[in-house]
Amino acid sequence: IDHIPAKDLFKVIRILGLDRIDTPVTFGNNLDSHKFGKKAIIKVSDKFFQDSEINKIALIAPTANLNIIRDYEVKEKRPVELPATIKGICKCINPKCITNAEPMATKFDVIAGETVSLKCFYCGKVTDHEHIEIV
Repeated sequence: IDHIPAKDLFKVIRILGLDRIDTPVTFGNNLDSHKFGKKAIIKVSDKFFQDSEINKIALIAPTANLNIIRDYEVKEKRPVELPATIKGICKCINPKCITNAEPMATKFDVIAGETVSLKCFYCGKVTDHEHIEIV
């Protein structure tokens, strides 16, 4: 995973559970980037990310790219893409939201801009990028 904002590296590691897997994980932080100034990268051996994991990456690091490497060669590069709707992977920050009181999946409309925000489908509360809580 390339082009992660340096300040978000450890958040990406945590939400993907990379601190709990048995395969080798390598990361670099505060690396020089012509495009972003400073960036972070993560290399995970023998791991192919599921769509739900890619959605989590896109929420935290929408500038990230996934690079697939086989036999020491980059076989594919693709940017992460934000879906229009996110279901069941974030928590609504409104304590009075029905999703915090009932056993039901959350649902958010994604508001893409310079940073990502989420609008709760049920209560309408908008969560800014800094307060997105992945469950």
